[in-house]
Amino acid sequence: MKKFSLFLAFLFASFSSVFAQGEIEMATGLRSSGKIYVVVLVMLTIFVGVGLYLFSLDRKIKKLEDKKQS
Repeated sequence: MKKFSLFLAFLFASFSSVFAQGEIEMATGLRSSGKIYVVVLVMLTIFVGVGLYLFSLDRKIKKLEDKKQS
């Protein structure tokens, strides 16, 4: 749980640096047509999927290490 909260903290910190940048022409175009929300949703889905995969992989590795030590 500690790793998950640390992951979320870094994720939110990276988003805050993205929003602090100036206007970008491509982003303005995507925002005006409403497509920016699709891009953000796809990126968020990918990050959550990769995060869940890594956490499940970590659990499996821990189980194998515990089994090996016994």
